[in-house]
This record gives sequence, C-alpha cells and structure tokens, in this order.
Amino acid sequence: MRKEAEERKNEILDRADELFHIKGFDGTSTNDILEKVGIARGTLYHHFKSKEDIMDALIERYSDRLLNAAQEVAKDKTIPLVNRIVRVVMAVKLSGDNSEEIMEHIHRPQNALMHQKIQKIIINGLTPILAEIISEGIEQGIFSTPYPYECMEMVVTYANTIFDDDIVPMTNEERSKRIKAFIFNVERLLGAKSGSLMSVIQMLSND
Repeated sequence: MRKEAEERKNEILDRADELFHIKGFDGTSTNDILEKVGIARGTLYHHFKSKEDIMDALIERYSDRLLNAAQEVAKDKTIPLVNRIVRVVMAVKLSGDNSEEIMEHIHRPQNALMHQKIQKIIINGLTPILAEIISEGIEQGIFSTPYPYECMEMVVTYANTIFDDDIVPMTNEERSKRIKAFIFNVERLLGAKSGSLMSVIQMLSND
C-alpha cells in the first residue's frame, strides 16, 4: 500500500510538472491536474493539501537533485580544491534529460514564486557545502579567514542573484567584467593569494 501511495504521489507530481511547464503555475488549475492524472479530488487532497503544496514538492525534488550532485563533488578529494569549488557551483545547474525545459520552466515570469523558493534552497543548501571546502583550504594554507561559512553565504547569495539573468540582465561584456570583479573580490574575502583564483574564470567559461 505504501508503494502504491508513493507511486500515485509521484504520478501527480509528474503530471503537474508537465502542466506547469505548458501553462505555468498560475495558469494551471487543480481541475487541470485532476483531469491530467485521472483521479478524484479526494485522492489528490490525500497526497497534497493544495496546488502550492504540489509546487513545494516539485521544488524539493529539483533542489534535492541539485544539492546531492554538489555534495558528491565536494566529497571527492581527488579533485584539486579550487577545481572542486567550481564543480560544486556548476553542479547546481540542472543537467540531463529535460534540464533545459526545467530551467526554462522555473524562470518563466508566471513561475516567479517557484524560482524564488529554489533560490532560497540553493543559498541555504550550497553555503555549508562550500564552507566545508573552504575550511579544508584554510587547513592547507590556501585561504585565510575566520568566517568560512559567512564568506560563502555572501558569495552564493551574490552569485545566485547577480548572475541570474531574470534579476540582472547583462550583455556578454558586462557579465565577463562582473565575473572578473567577482573573483577579484572573492580572493580578498577568503584571504587568498592575489590571482590564485583567476583560473576559475577560464573554468567557468569552458563549462
């Protein structure tokens, strides 16, 4: 029974995700979801209290995938520390089947609430993962700061807003200049040797 309930719950999420992609969150009604899944209203409310509850479950699904990928990279000590930081950051970009559609879906104006909630999850989830790597770098003498968590909180918050085209539209030239300024200031924030993180620019450009 538990397996059947979980399968039904995932089916509701899958069909709702398809509808949100086509019609947007605001444009999708509860009746649309009921019709798409082919279930009674009582069955839907057994699993989810509201359409907003469904959206929150989808956000959790997206964010779990992103943060689990980042955590796996962070644990791989065979990757040089600076490279690992970049790969962790890049891991929070969806990849694989339907990734472009998912990201386009999240960034649509009618899905602004979903976008905002995912940003919050990424900031709160990615910061401790990166802070642990920074602490490792402090032990190795690469960085020097008494505030590894707070530094990463500032870095992730800035990167997650300024480099989001929905919030700050930029030309390629403007983006390139901001990335250089960003790395320049991150070096100082972390107490790193001047120029030691500039290779990050090339890594980000190649990804």
